[in-house]
Amino acid sequence: MSMRHTHVDLASVLAEPNPQIDLRLSAYEISTGNFLKAVTHYTNRAIAEITKHRTAQEADKRRLAERIQAVEAETNQCKLREIELLAVLSKEQEERRDSEQSVSALKHQLASIREQCAVIDAEVEQYRAIASTLRRERQREEDILRTHAAEVVTEFAAYQSCLCCHIEGVEADQLLIRFSHVDEANPDREFSFVLDVSAPSYNVITTTPPLPTLPILLNDLKETGNIYRFIKLMRMAFSESLHSRS
Repeated sequence: MSMRHTHVDLASVLAEPNPQIDLRLSAYEISTGNFLKAVTHYTNRAIAEITKHRTAQEADKRRLAERIQAVEAETNQCKLREIELLAVLSKEQEERRDSEQSVSALKHQLASIREQCAVIDAEVEQYRAIASTLRRERQREEDILRTHAAEVVTEFAAYQSCLCCHIEGVEADQLLIRFSHVDEANPDREFSFVLDVSAPSYNVITTTPPLPTLPILLNDLKETGNIYRFIKLMRMAFSESLHSRS
């Protein structure tokens, strides 16, 4: 439901036996409720996307932790095997039998195991570095989201004031954007359009008055995804349409 500005003839109202002015509070409350629903829906979708991303990160962390545990277990086994081989080698040296070939083979096997342990140790460090990087990235994203959320309300109010526009929710995933002070000869004249944001490919349901350049502006919106830029361009297009007709 839209709220249209009306002129109040104060002299006529005061001349009535029971002067009353209809403030249209009910329409204002309905309009505000629709806008809050649209903002809440947008917020819920953002939270859902963040939750999805966080869940994926947690799954990656669990997989990395499992891999690290497996690698550490394998490393411990290699170290135990190394101890066993050293014991065998010490026993062979004590007995002083003709086992040079066997000792050489055992030394070669020991060197190979040590190389494997070194490779595994490097993999463990790599996985730990990846896990640390993921934690830092998640923290950075959370900080950015908190900062962005704190700025949205102030920026939104300043944006409406700068463009002399009013944005409200009219239906699920639909925004009504109304402009004033577009027509210098009639500042109260309203220019508006309804934007459907239910899908990534945004769509304008209706404009008042019609805009011949609307398809061009919609293509720009679909390419950039910048709704604020689109609202600004729509206001400019309404203004230019007045000059072109004049």
